[in-house]
Amino acid sequence: MAAASLSGLKPIVRQHSEVGVILIAVLLVIFFVATSGGRWNNSYNISTILQITATLGLMTLGVALVIGTGEIDISVGSTFGIGALIYLYFAIRIDPVFAAMLAVAAGALIGAFNGYLITRTGTPSLIITLGTLMIFRGLAIALTSGFAFSVPYKERDGLTYFILGGENIFRAGSFSGVNTGFLWLIAGLVVLTIALKYTRFGNHLLAVGGSADSAHSRGIRVDRVKIKAFILCGALAGLGGVLEAGKLGSADGSMGRLMELQAIAACVLGGCVLAGGRISLLGALIGVFVLSSIQSYLVVMAVKPQWFMVLLGVIVVAAALGDRKLRHWAVRK
Repeated sequence: MAAASLSGLKPIVRQHSEVGVILIAVLLVIFFVATSGGRWNNSYNISTILQITATLGLMTLGVALVIGTGEIDISVGSTFGIGALIYLYFAIRIDPVFAAMLAVAAGALIGAFNGYLITRTGTPSLIITLGTLMIFRGLAIALTSGFAFSVPYKERDGLTYFILGGENIFRAGSFSGVNTGFLWLIAGLVVLTIALKYTRFGNHLLAVGGSADSAHSRGIRVDRVKIKAFILCGALAGLGGVLEAGKLGSADGSMGRLMELQAIAACVLGGCVLAGGRISLLGALIGVFVLSSIQSYLVVMAVKPQWFMVLLGVIVVAAALGDRKLRHWAVRK
């Protein structure tokens, strides 16, 4: 009976790559609730986790798209920071709407630059985006000269600042709500999921990741698809930077540092295959929730923050090995 029940789960595992990360999330939540003495599972902390998930999640959606083509983008952390700085610099001087559009456009341009160099030169995306990571991170630090850009709290008023991450919504009792950036994340998930499933771009993206040569032989313009994926990735990172800056009201040259590693880790946790051809946007966002929850747990348990990176590495390796074994079990007759 038990064996028959497990066999019935195999088609679900084969069709839904996010099954593994859902199991991880459930087990971790149970562990955190049981061991934190109520410090992790309180309304304020859950609100904080959702707010962290919102901005990192937008970046992760873009990284997942690039991974779907068989490439990688590790420059998104610096793109995130550039977007935040551009938004804050122009929001107070010109207009917050214009500033947000400019920040997203800058992110898209960085993505286009990455995609163009990768497709035209044939250089591995890891090398190109490592270089642009350092270029734009250094540029951000140089432009700020070690100081932070900020918008005074009294001037962060009005509907525009509210929409762009300036306030929390859904407040109730002791629950402080979630930042408006969370609505942007849900909207991004819905739009991109529809695009992947029901548009030609989505079909082409996964076909390129599955086999670029095969996609090319079927008339798909592989380079163009990859460049579009990098553009979307950069734009989403820029938007994430805008929402984070809108929430905090300030940003410096180091903003977004190491977020690229968390985004890639969330994609791996969520069932995205780094070789391309298989991604799960929902799984990637659940992966972001897992990482945010771990980070929050370490904070409430007064564990030194340096251990977060150690745990992050352990979880990524364990998740990759676990996902591999789960896939092998699902396809075994």
